[in-house]
Amino acid sequence: MAKKELDMLRDSPVKAIIRFALPIMASSMLQYNYSLVDNIIVGRYVSNEALAAVGSVGAINSFIIGAALGLTSGFSIPVAHAYGAADGRKASRFAGNSISLAFIIGAAIAVLAHIFSGRLLKLIGTPEDIIDLSSAYINILYYGIPFQMLSNNFTAISRSTGESKKPLYFFSFTVVLNFLLDMLFVKVLSWGVEGAAAATLICHMTAATLNGIFVLFFLKKIRFAKTDLIPDRKISLKQISLGIPVSLQFTMTSIGSMCLQSVVNSFGTSVIAGFTAAGRVEGLTNIPMSGLGVATQTFVGQNYGAGNYSRIRQGVKRIFLLDVAVSVVMSITLYLLAEPVVSLFMEEFNPDIMAAAKRYILAIAQCYSLVAVLFVMRNTLQGLGFTFANSVAGTGEFFGRLLIAFVMTPLIGFDAVCYAGPAAWLLADIPLVIIYLHKQKKFRRLPEEAEASYLKLSIDK
Repeated sequence: MAKKELDMLRDSPVKAIIRFALPIMASSMLQYNYSLVDNIIVGRYVSNEALAAVGSVGAINSFIIGAALGLTSGFSIPVAHAYGAADGRKASRFAGNSISLAFIIGAAIAVLAHIFSGRLLKLIGTPEDIIDLSSAYINILYYGIPFQMLSNNFTAISRSTGESKKPLYFFSFTVVLNFLLDMLFVKVLSWGVEGAAAATLICHMTAATLNGIFVLFFLKKIRFAKTDLIPDRKISLKQISLGIPVSLQFTMTSIGSMCLQSVVNSFGTSVIAGFTAAGRVEGLTNIPMSGLGVATQTFVGQNYGAGNYSRIRQGVKRIFLLDVAVSVVMSITLYLLAEPVVSLFMEEFNPDIMAAAKRYILAIAQCYSLVAVLFVMRNTLQGLGFTFANSVAGTGEFFGRLLIAFVMTPLIGFDAVCYAGPAAWLLADIPLVIIYLHKQKKFRRLPEEAEASYLKLSIDK
């Protein structure tokens, strides 16, 4: 018996979101393995200095690539709205335009990234003993920006129509490919950090190609015409206007992270390596909460297009409670996995690296519910098309990290750095919750107004 196809408009909200989120979580886990595998292999087969070099570019990488990928998240919102409204022609037009737009903007960002990467590395105080390694690694990665944007955009198009499984298959293949290429380039050929970056670049190109073939030729829910891929000025402006606030959120968050990284860099190579390893462990336990958030965005977007406002309110309330419960489980998991996973990054045990990693992870584990609130609220508002809320949240995160980096760290030391994430999440959560509660009141009135209008029309007849 064939399994019933997922229906975001009619299935139980929590059931639909969980079913949709599971492949997203798996895909995110696989995508995350690109940097995780790079870090582990570089740390074990090159040196601790190489691990610190790869880790020290994380904030800059998030600043540039995060801003680029934020745009594509905005591009896909009209696709979900059109699909929910059962307007296939409009959905394909938005989707086709987003593909061309993603590649053009990605190519432009790649050029700018190469121009400014050296200056950014110096700006955040990258230590002299690792700055050449950091530069070599990140400049190879930047060639992959257009392909990352395309891959992210193709995946967003698939998810906007309720398809979350196919991207999982493609990422499963590329993560295995990434591991094999990492071992070949780094361990066998001894190409160092350049080899790790080259492996990741090839995998981004492969993922973009596989996702693109599926969306353009095999995604039955959207039928593309050749003209759909020709950029349209009006549609492009609409998509960019939705994408810019999301991109700004990533930009503000990343600038705050860069400021924080500059402080971390002042503590030396061992602390940088420990901070990097701990951050990778945190990223793994972030994935379930993030996956539920992304699934919520698709659920909200489709139901908003269909006018199911009460269903949105009920679904978001339930998934909010679920995500907070998941955050508690992830807090415990993060604490228990800290030492064994961080050990994977070191060829020989280094007590200074482990001490820094454990201090950071303990602080994060104590406050993980704050990030669950952030994921649900931010993605809900994004699904509704209120992407300006992302900029507000990004500003809150920016000031949270800035406060820690330049005010608290000189007073408290590295312990303050460890609580920068929770401080940023709290300052982002407060405005997001206020904005959502305001919008929720509006949605509660809409069905009542629609029913009153219908009754009035019946009486007039």
